[in-house]
Amino acid sequence: MESTRKQLIELLEKQEGYISGQQLSDSLQISRTAVWKHMNELKKDGYEIEAVQRKGYKIVSYPDKISTNTLQWGLDTKWMGQNLYHYDQVESTQQIVHEMAKQGMPHGTVVVADEQVRGKGRMARNWHSPKGKGIWMSILLRPNLPPIQAPQLTLMAATVLAKMISEESDLKPQIKWPNDLLVHHKKVSGILTEMQAEHDQIQYVVLGIGMNVNQDLSEIQQEISHKASSLKIESGSHWSIPKTIQSILRQFEITYDQYVKEGFQQVKKEWERYGYKIGEEVTISTMKKTWEATLIGIEPDGALKARDRSGNEEKLYSAEIHWGEGGYHA
Repeated sequence: MESTRKQLIELLEKQEGYISGQQLSDSLQISRTAVWKHMNELKKDGYEIEAVQRKGYKIVSYPDKISTNTLQWGLDTKWMGQNLYHYDQVESTQQIVHEMAKQGMPHGTVVVADEQVRGKGRMARNWHSPKGKGIWMSILLRPNLPPIQAPQLTLMAATVLAKMISEESDLKPQIKWPNDLLVHHKKVSGILTEMQAEHDQIQYVVLGIGMNVNQDLSEIQQEISHKASSLKIESGSHWSIPKTIQSILRQFEITYDQYVKEGFQQVKKEWERYGYKIGEEVTISTMKKTWEATLIGIEPDGALKARDRSGNEEKLYSAEIHWGEGGYHA
């Protein structure tokens, strides 16, 4: 059913003028009545379709709402999102993709929801995921990698989001270690990576993306408004959520394929280019000590590299970092 509708959209899009119901019926090998029913379903998705007697059908405008159709139409990826599922409301897209992974769904499967009622962030934190205001999405990956390299996928995903934001706007995003996307020192997006693996091989990875897109200032929870924002607040413009999701999926496929082919070096370079406070001094606290250090980059295992005032370098896997902007800690 979904593949027929996708083919129908492609036929309508390719046609400069009207295309007759008979032509659509012949091309799709379905009845004229079935064509008419599919047209009504597209209208429910928000497509504006003109039907003229003796001429046929024509798409007049495309919807700015999320559905499987609107996300897959014009996606033009090879494997990313070719299996894509949209839900109005879920507990967590992560949970759904874990189940799909166990059922054998392929690499590149994507689940998108309008709303999550139990959105998951890092360290079991809740992620507020209001209806129609952001991107709540999880991606299934089946990389041919050892588990020790899994953190590279999180770092890679952060560069994908940073690049998408910078290419789609005048904003200058930064990546706060390990996986927060900041604009003007405020968090607009986070990444959650969960893995199922054997000792020497990743079975699958579920990579979750939460992005605040069209919230107004009044819609950001008051207790986090000093450190969280949305793309709309920071850019002053409304963003098309379907187009933004498509931009992420396209960029993800390009970056992932390059990573598989060339390794981590380019990801490292991109991450450090967007890295928040890289080259600057911050205060770092661990269970053993608190000290001043300059952040100098990342390691292939996901560690943050810092150099203290004596020139000693240290890898950080877990630490409280006082970033210096509004008391925002890692």
